[in-house]
Amino acid sequence: MNRAQLIAEIRRKKSYLCVGLDSDITKIPKHLLQHDDPVFVFNQSIIDATKDLCVSYKINTAFYESRGLQGWQSMEKTLAYIPKDIFTIADAKRGDIGNTSTQYAKSFFEALSFDSITVAPYMGKDSVKPFLDVANKWTIVLGLTSNEGAYDFQYLKTEQDELYKQVIRKVSSWGSPDNLMFVIGATKTAQLREVRALIPDHFLLVPGVGAQGGSLEEVSKIGMNQDVGLLVNASRQILFAGDGPDFAEKAREQALLLQQEMAGYL
Repeated sequence: MNRAQLIAEIRRKKSYLCVGLDSDITKIPKHLLQHDDPVFVFNQSIIDATKDLCVSYKINTAFYESRGLQGWQSMEKTLAYIPKDIFTIADAKRGDIGNTSTQYAKSFFEALSFDSITVAPYMGKDSVKPFLDVANKWTIVLGLTSNEGAYDFQYLKTEQDELYKQVIRKVSSWGSPDNLMFVIGATKTAQLREVRALIPDHFLLVPGVGAQGGSLEEVSKIGMNQDVGLLVNASRQILFAGDGPDFAEKAREQALLLQQEMAGYL
């Protein structure tokens, strides 16, 4: 999916909601465990309940890879089930020396056909470039995260600036707003304004709204650009809104609340 198509879907649905499929098998409704592939059945129901309200699904690959071959098969089936007009994200946080990153790119862009992948930039340009070199795909680079450990490195100051700003500034020169996004945590609204000034045209993937305490209103007002430029992710708030037979209906209720709020900001 290219930038124009993504923007068109955001405008059409009046939504920039990304639903995170962090489908933890220990948290899905117990009645689903009778199925051969309970995670896939769960994901099917979530997708059916939310596909008209969101423009993206983010599959956190750790919840699938941790289950070995069965988990990988669940991920493949889930990806195939997502409608083709919805932007897909492999939340894999890869990044290694160039030839290894090339193999990761083949895994997620060719074998699995995701639209995008999250990438850690710590090893520098040659670890990110193999992802950027794949035509018609997106690389989503970790820019500023919401976890407590973010203060260990991301905020370190040099004579120039905080490290996260240097990373964002440097990485933005490796690609373009047509193939490069950045992850910016929703709880970092004070920094979001500065990030948007650094990269006014790029899309931002913003996790942390809802269960993690981020404000959709603040993120929208500070982070939005002329093309909207936001994918706001919600995972637990939607996925685990209910744990009974009506879990999909409960998930839809939460997604609808977020979509309706987003429509008010567009």
